[in-house]
Amino acid sequence: MKKRIRVGILFGGKSAEHEVSIQSAKNIVNAINREKFEPVLIGLDKAGGWHPLDNPRSLLNSRSFPPADCLPSKVQKITLLEKNEALPTKTSISDALGELDVVFPVLHGPFGEDGTVQGLLKLLDIPFVGAGVLGSAIGMDKDVTKRLLRDAKIPTVKFVVVKKDYIPKYEEITKELGSPIFVKPANLGSSVGVSRVTTKSEYTKALNEAFDFDRKILIEEAIDGREVECSVLGNETPIASVPGEIVTKHDFFSYDAKYVDENGATTIIPAKVPSVTSKKIQDLAIKAFKVLGCEGMCRVDFFLKRDGVLLVNEINTIPGFTNISMYPKLWEASGIPYSQLIERLINLALERHQKEQKLNTSYI
Repeated sequence: MKKRIRVGILFGGKSAEHEVSIQSAKNIVNAINREKFEPVLIGLDKAGGWHPLDNPRSLLNSRSFPPADCLPSKVQKITLLEKNEALPTKTSISDALGELDVVFPVLHGPFGEDGTVQGLLKLLDIPFVGAGVLGSAIGMDKDVTKRLLRDAKIPTVKFVVVKKDYIPKYEEITKELGSPIFVKPANLGSSVGVSRVTTKSEYTKALNEAFDFDRKILIEEAIDGREVECSVLGNETPIASVPGEIVTKHDFFSYDAKYVDENGATTIIPAKVPSVTSKKIQDLAIKAFKVLGCEGMCRVDFFLKRDGVLLVNEINTIPGFTNISMYPKLWEASGIPYSQLIERLINLALERHQKEQKLNTSYI
């Protein structure tokens, strides 16, 4: 019998998207093909501690939101640094978990999606699903993402970057971007810390909330149009899914609309757009994927204006895998079921690692 591939599934983490990550991990564990893969659960608590979970059922059986019992405090804690060592070693992880063949990070937001964990896994020489260090860092920082898109002549939303050393007045911002505006942390997802602003008092409150989560803030123009998303899969030759549309009953597609209010939003898959527009969305998604250095997977979010103009809003290099997440739902509508999608992502990670192992690391 062929040996199963041991897949380390990282979830939780030091991020405001901790709870969303847990929901994503649940779905992956539930859908992964157990005949080919052996899932090894590794939970990261909010303090940054790493915990192996012996039984995947401890995650699957947790029903609360957030599932407080899925990261028990009295479990073995993985040490990434041995005594007197300057760098992490593969031994410290493998001693606790056994040998891992590949890691599937399902860590949304900072300290997981931003290149930090990817860099660690590179040092440990462990293959991992998704974008590498650079692509992850770019995709996490909305400011850098938008500047690179703009330089590549990919249309994006008008924005202003704000830090605490200089905060422009509300009148200055609205003169440049109009009203309403959106205020958001530059390095976060799931609409955490995002506010729709129409007044000066709302502006002050929105900045304070966003600065709770990040040191750099993005202020964007509001777009009168439809929210459309497209999933991308692959390494050097990526493919794009059918596009899907999100229709929210809230002021915007907020955290509550996504995860709290069961009736907060509906999805239309595939999006009801002309075939020429659908093709343009797919082509633009692939172009953005390549320009931003993505690998493995990515979800590209668009605004489709009433005049037909497409704007790339942002990307997500570790998109959600929850029951309502668009990334797997779009691929399912494109002919790749959940279980097959996970398998393809793992294979892409292994293929990339094999190619990297063939690179010459010595010049003399």
